[in-house]
Amino acid sequence: MPARRLVRACCVDGFAHECPSRILGGASAIGGATGRVRIDKQVFWWSLLLVAVICVPVMIAPERGKQALDAVLGVLTGEFGWLYLWFAVAVFGFLVWLACSRYGRVKFGDPDDKPEFSTLSWMSMIFTAAIGGGIMYWGVIEWAYYYNDPPMGMAPGSVEAAHWSATYPLFHWGFTAWGLFCLPALALAYVYHVRKQRTLRLSDACRGVIGDRADGWLGRLIDVLFIFGLVGAAGTSLGLEVPVVSDGLATLTPLSKGVPLDIAVVVIWTVLFGASVFLGLQKGLKRLADFNVWLAFALGAFILVAGPTVFMLDTFTNSAGILLQNFVEMSFYTDPVGGSGFEEEWTIFYWGWWISYAPFVGLFVAKISKGRTIRGMIAGMCLAGSAGCWLAFTLLGNTGLYYEIKNMVPVADIVASQGDTAGIMATLTNLPLGTVVLTIFVALVIVFLATTLDSSAYTMAAVASREMPRGSDPARWHRVFWAVVLAGVSLVLMYVGGLEALQTLSIITAFPLIFVLGVVLVSFYRWLKADHGPAVPKSVPENPAQEGTIPPPESDEPEPLTTSTSAH
Repeated sequence: MPARRLVRACCVDGFAHECPSRILGGASAIGGATGRVRIDKQVFWWSLLLVAVICVPVMIAPERGKQALDAVLGVLTGEFGWLYLWFAVAVFGFLVWLACSRYGRVKFGDPDDKPEFSTLSWMSMIFTAAIGGGIMYWGVIEWAYYYNDPPMGMAPGSVEAAHWSATYPLFHWGFTAWGLFCLPALALAYVYHVRKQRTLRLSDACRGVIGDRADGWLGRLIDVLFIFGLVGAAGTSLGLEVPVVSDGLATLTPLSKGVPLDIAVVVIWTVLFGASVFLGLQKGLKRLADFNVWLAFALGAFILVAGPTVFMLDTFTNSAGILLQNFVEMSFYTDPVGGSGFEEEWTIFYWGWWISYAPFVGLFVAKISKGRTIRGMIAGMCLAGSAGCWLAFTLLGNTGLYYEIKNMVPVADIVASQGDTAGIMATLTNLPLGTVVLTIFVALVIVFLATTLDSSAYTMAAVASREMPRGSDPARWHRVFWAVVLAGVSLVLMYVGGLEALQTLSIITAFPLIFVLGVVLVSFYRWLKADHGPAVPKSVPENPAQEGTIPPPESDEPEPLTTSTSAH
């Protein structure tokens, strides 16, 4: 690239700015939603190539591809399962310490910055982006798996198995899972809103350790792995939930289950997230998220009143007690003597799934969290996020468990013999006004996944962009492109038998991300210590009320730690 200065107009906050080519890196210009945003050719094309290299062989020879991936997965969960457990506990412990320290008061932005979104809208967008339709799917029937095949040597279908079947979902969707989401969100929000990094990529959160290598091949590798993992994670979510919506529509209408109906469902989703992309964050994703949360509240209130209310509340209370008493044991349970494989099949699988999703959630949450504090983000994600998941399991899962133990509907047997979707339909249709409940449930799943795909496409486009000027978004076509990639990959793999292989692959991808997120943690801590001093100051400040306040930055480029942290 010639070392000459090019001048272009960047519409940032309504003003024109001069941008030298050495900063822009010679990337291709794209018209963004609120400015001109440039793609990173290396991240863009290498990500597409990696997805094609892995997916095409799986589509051509699904059985052999699946066997190979399952073999790698078996090695990782069997030989390195302990690493997933220790890492998850370490992240959760770090966040507890961080929230209790004086660093918790640090704000993402300048001292006078206000949050861009209301707290309810902010939490709604996080919840719908991070969880999507997964909580609707597993919230109804996850307990059935633990009831049929319980941990710790319990007898299947026993009273003890029933108690733990209602407890383990709270653990797998609780503090630890949301802690894995929260770590990259904190680091990325800090580097973007406080240190004024021009890009918003996972590699940027590693700059405190790898320095300017974030702009080289190492940073590109981190970002390519992120996009690749997200294609598998989000694509699997789509593949799991298409049958739920299709079966729901077939139950409610004269339509027949099959490929045409599945394709129609994917088209509906494409239209929804396409409209959301066109409208942008404020009008599109925010409105979808707000609508879905209020609709979920309405459905939850109805189930709470019309369902087995006392049983649901009693079971949740009992489950919360079991969880609090056994949290440490559940966090480290591997059953090396009994060899049941429960931990490999569930907890390690879940931690790998959350790790594969964590960079995506972190990037999206960082973008929408200007004006929030570190403590506020930890509380919002780990506490409020867990509470939202627990509410779903309390209302949906405990209703199914009630039907099972009262011999009203054999939900556990239906799940074991006919599959997950049949168990979901049986639970919902046996509620009062079952047809109405199922209609609302299907609508929730559709919109939940539309917001997940929208936010996934947004963050993938952001990672594959060279520059993200203040107040700008990735180009609309760029976001739509990645959304179509997600929908296309999942739809094709659904019909060649490769979806399960791609799901397995996303868990395998989480293994290197453990080390990347470890670098993110160290990098974030170094920045906090360099910018705000030790966690425990040597002397009490004259004005304690100002403790932890961020001074206004002297320039857009932060001072380096040991290596340069400036943008390009």
